[in-house]
Amino acid sequence: MQRRHLIACAALAGAIAAPAWAQSNEIRIAHVYSKTGPLEAYGKQTQTGLMMGLDYATGGTMMVNGKKIVVIEKDDQGKPDLGKSLLAAAYSDDKAALAVGPTSSGVALAMLPVAEEYKKLLIVEPAVADSITGDKWNKYIFRTGRNSSQDAISNAVALDKPGTTIATLAQDYAFGRDGVKAFKDAVKKAKIVHEEYLPQNTTDFTAGAQRLIDKLKDQPGRKVIWIVWAGAGNPFKIADLDLKRYGIEIATG
Repeated sequence: MQRRHLIACAALAGAIAAPAWAQSNEIRIAHVYSKTGPLEAYGKQTQTGLMMGLDYATGGTMMVNGKKIVVIEKDDQGKPDLGKSLLAAAYSDDKAALAVGPTSSGVALAMLPVAEEYKKLLIVEPAVADSITGDKWNKYIFRTGRNSSQDAISNAVALDKPGTTIATLAQDYAFGRDGVKAFKDAVKKAKIVHEEYLPQNTTDFTAGAQRLIDKLKDQPGRKVIWIVWAGAGNPFKIADLDLKRYGIEIATG
């Protein structure tokens, strides 16, 4: 799937860049992503996929319409303000025809107005918050990956049953909050009794897990903690708190 998405990136690059770069021998694409930071693993996957997609789409030539594709990498470190400034620099100083990224939904939301200001395409991959192509969207934004609602609906199919009680655990930023909102909107039969939001860099989940346990332990029927998390930290370690003793299960997107 990612290869198809990134072939689309290459095709779009060729389509929009030809008139804009009639006097240039290059098509510059800025890739703004988390080379470092809590989402580094996701960023690395995206960078590998982008380069594979461009290589495949151009038959290994890295050329479109006689012009060389140049990918300019920028590390947003998962920081919204940094991502915003890097994208502005890519469009203005580096003369990028379009940009791809970022990894973090929070960074993506900060970058959306920059694409609109410079009137240049931003292809969002892999950030998933609904608001990126929802209420924060503008006509220069094109998403190639799935969004939080699609994640949530697939999870609701598995968990949304009468007699089921659910508490959620998510990161306290756009990805986590949009994910939980979409999940709540998709759940019609089960009962959601608590939402727990923790900082992105959380490593000790004990306090949050205890709040979840307290909300669920006396509930009748099936009891589930639904987790939506990305990057550093391991929220699944809450299983070490002997959730089975309370009849509590873990599910995740």
